[in-house]
Amino acid sequence: MTLFQILAIILTLTAIGAYLNHRFVKLPPSIGHMAFALLVSLAVVVLSELNILNLKEVAAIIIQIDFSAVLLHGMLSVLLFAGALHINWNDLKNARIPVVVLATLGVVIATFVTGTITWWGANLIGINLPYMYALIFGALISPTDPIAVLSILKKAGASQSLYAKTGGESLFNDGVGVVVFMVILTMIASPGDISFLHITKLFAWETLGGALLGGALGWLTYCMLRPINEYQTEVLLTLALVVGGYAFAEYVHVSAPICMVVAGLIIGNQGRSHGMSDETREHIDVFWELLDEIFNAVLFLLVGLVIIVITVTGNVMWLGGIAIAAVLVGRLVSVGLPISLMRIWRPFNKGTIRALTWGGLRGGVSIALALSLPLGPEKDIILPITYMVVLFSILVQGLTFRKVLTIVYKAS
Repeated sequence: MTLFQILAIILTLTAIGAYLNHRFVKLPPSIGHMAFALLVSLAVVVLSELNILNLKEVAAIIIQIDFSAVLLHGMLSVLLFAGALHINWNDLKNARIPVVVLATLGVVIATFVTGTITWWGANLIGINLPYMYALIFGALISPTDPIAVLSILKKAGASQSLYAKTGGESLFNDGVGVVVFMVILTMIASPGDISFLHITKLFAWETLGGALLGGALGWLTYCMLRPINEYQTEVLLTLALVVGGYAFAEYVHVSAPICMVVAGLIIGNQGRSHGMSDETREHIDVFWELLDEIFNAVLFLLVGLVIIVITVTGNVMWLGGIAIAAVLVGRLVSVGLPISLMRIWRPFNKGTIRALTWGGLRGGVSIALALSLPLGPEKDIILPITYMVVLFSILVQGLTFRKVLTIVYKAS
């Protein structure tokens, strides 16, 4: 099957799923797309059992897509930039300390808490999962997924303050989580060649380098936008910033996700306020909103279809349940501990910890990282439990997040 044919199938399924959800089911779009994909996957399995479809052939088509490469080296640039484009700089500035702390220290804490509990649970039920690979799982599942989080927050009616904290954290901790993931993976591959100084330098280069590059590219694009007033060219400049900037960040080995977030913040605030006419601003908003919605829909459809290529055994199912609990405990500790300490000198709403804990959704980024792991028995354990956590996160936490927000607001 050709790439165009695969793309045609994916886009057609996405459009059908979007129509059915909007017309009849009316779930939040992200949840609706994933639910539809799960139903398609279930139908494929049933038709395979009836000898109408060949499950192996369908799985081969799914594998051809290379979900990890498509998301991490393509779609993610658009989704992160579009998400950052609508984060208000003043709201983010007021929440900058919680965002920075949760996106850095919080990810590290969650990695160790989640990984340790998962490792303990694996030993308890007789699964051989080395501790370093348990930490790998902790690293890939700890950062909240910006695509899932921002999509749910928009539909849940979150306050500006909570949107800035949760949305800002999810945009930045994605890049930090990828760096932590790569550091641990490098430590496993070359245990004798990694020192604390090397890890610190790598972390600083990736995160600070990504932020600086994003700032420079965003400012350069803003300077190019300011003297012209032709929305076609200006839209094209922002598209070049996203595609070219992400590719260049990967080429110089800095965090491309963080680069896109910073660039998006600059264009979304400075660029919108001082570099665009009302007509251009309207066209830029429509263009990136459409790309965001289309890519978001395709992403969650792909997440739902990936289940076809995942094998789950009995023991791994039990470990998946433990992993769900481990992720929630890791999120609670990584949010609760820093915020409790920060409350000494700055106020937080009463239900902030509960809202941030339950609103810490996981999505396609975690699955993409799990799929990028080298082949081996550890991947056969980590991939299915990652998928189970993501399903629980989107379908359970995502569907109940609005109710949790209502309870939190009433309590405060």
